[in-house]
Amino acid sequence: MSYLILVRHGQSVWNLAKKFTGWVDVDLTDNGKLEAKKAGELIKSNNIHVDIYYSSFQLRAKNTLKLIKEILHDVKVSKEAWQLNERHYGALTGLNKDEMKVKLGEEKVHQFRRSWDLRPDPLDKNNPYHPININTYKEIPINRIPDTESLKDTYERVLEFYKQEIENEISNNNILISAHGNSIRALCKYLFKLDENQISKLEIPTGNPLVIKLDEENKITDCKYLDKERAKDLVVF
Repeated sequence: MSYLILVRHGQSVWNLAKKFTGWVDVDLTDNGKLEAKKAGELIKSNNIHVDIYYSSFQLRAKNTLKLIKEILHDVKVSKEAWQLNERHYGALTGLNKDEMKVKLGEEKVHQFRRSWDLRPDPLDKNNPYHPININTYKEIPINRIPDTESLKDTYERVLEFYKQEIENEISNNNILISAHGNSIRALCKYLFKLDENQISKLEIPTGNPLVIKLDEENKITDCKYLDKERAKDLVVF
């Protein structure tokens, strides 16, 4: 048996401000740091030894992982992958979600956030929020940096990396991935064989480890959120 632990980063500064964040590299709030530490405590109290750590390139995921590892007293080097980044929200990046509901209508904003293959308009490359203008992403080939993404686009890049780099490691290791709402939703769609309707309804809470237990053939035998008080409904699984 092995474990795959998926952790959405703790609350970020732009989560608190209700902004579309995407690839903008914002940090955790004080509450987000507490969520990350609590995630570490939950993993520790469940006596789960982590063999390999992954995070996205983004500060909020990297710092969540850093705080978890501090609680676990684990100094192993983590692996970082831009393919685990949050979905790119295109021209919505930096805009307030509530204000956009007033401007565009609640249904349209819901479609942008939850539909499978609808992309927002592309973000202008001169915009300071565009990833090509953010130093964090200078090592990514420019032809791989998106101007906007649908959940389907996010799914395809996350799954390409997962299948090439992570899937073969699971049978012999416990793996923890610190990532984002949409990159984790993409993984859940694949792991739990969710359809496009189910994935549109799936919410991923911040800082609450989702522990997936797998057998020797990488088939899921159990899954649970460690923080039961903040656990989301798992009926789609």
